[in-house]
Amino acid sequence: MSFRITIEPLGQGVPSRDGQTVLDACLRAGVWLPHACGHGVCGTCKVQVLQGECDHGDASNFALMDFERDEGKILACCASAQTDLVIEAEIDEDPDAQFLPLEDFDAELVEARMLTPTIRGLWLRTDRAVPFQAGQYLMLQVPGVDGERAFSIANAPSAEAHGGLVELHIRRVAEGRATGWLHDRLAVGDRVRFTAPNGRFYVRKSASLPMIFVAGGSGLSSPKSMILDLLAEGCGLPITLVQGARNADELYFRELFEQLAAQHPNFSYVPVLSDLPTDAPWDGARGYAHEALKAHFAGDFRGHKAYLCGPPPMIEACISTLMQGRLFERDIYAEKFFTAADAAGSAPRSPLFKAL
Repeated sequence: MSFRITIEPLGQGVPSRDGQTVLDACLRAGVWLPHACGHGVCGTCKVQVLQGECDHGDASNFALMDFERDEGKILACCASAQTDLVIEAEIDEDPDAQFLPLEDFDAELVEARMLTPTIRGLWLRTDRAVPFQAGQYLMLQVPGVDGERAFSIANAPSAEAHGGLVELHIRRVAEGRATGWLHDRLAVGDRVRFTAPNGRFYVRKSASLPMIFVAGGSGLSSPKSMILDLLAEGCGLPITLVQGARNADELYFRELFEQLAAQHPNFSYVPVLSDLPTDAPWDGARGYAHEALKAHFAGDFRGHKAYLCGPPPMIEACISTLMQGRLFERDIYAEKFFTAADAAGSAPRSPLFKAL
């Protein structure tokens, strides 16, 4: 059985299979709806049903309260159509969005190596090119684990389109079943499945403004893809990457970015280590990413676009630093993933930044 979902104010209709979530149906048709967690936890994908009936699925009572259900609201990531639907969603126009449809992919692991003591790099070969915008992520199926897991794509889209590999950086999470399997069980030659592309974390190229990227830990994946994409296109705008890590062992791809800085006068690389003994040899910045960011720009960030990817405390500290330096929410973009574990309680919201 199939239904049709009409999305207002676009007036666009998409097909929906029986049991398929509203969000999945829209994304596979290239219609973007606001979303974040994919687990019915954060409430980002809340939309209004104007006509028709649907099943609420596993939407949490925290993210979708009883009175909201009575008003006809649903969480698109959980709800599925039971009749033809007309929904109303808040969809921002974005000239840089490509609205690529969500697709399923089968891939073979052809290379794997440890990038740091806690981050494993995976390189996957697919049966066809994976269209995506630099900064977007995929949803990976992990055997024995309920639901899919989000991982940012670390290679540039141009490399994958020309026969390259899909590159992922997987940080081991303590007691994490999914990351544990990807570190300990997944071997070269094994096959995995994923859906892509996902997310709205990409460069706003139409702004034509200098760019700041701040990455912490495996949060380097998205900025790496975005920076490689910009440089491959011949972007001449100033680009700065601040990469934070605890120690030199966790500072991966340093040589790549130093080489890029030597080759491209418009690219600056600022590595910073936060957990070094005072007498340890290190020529770079010491402290936290937001401190190195402030020092590099002398506390003035006006006229830039900033892209943040890393642990929530780092993102919060960077947002505060950027705002103190006169860069505000409209020019700051941050990727925040929710895990299935967040479904056990309410996911904390940023006290500084309403979009997080």
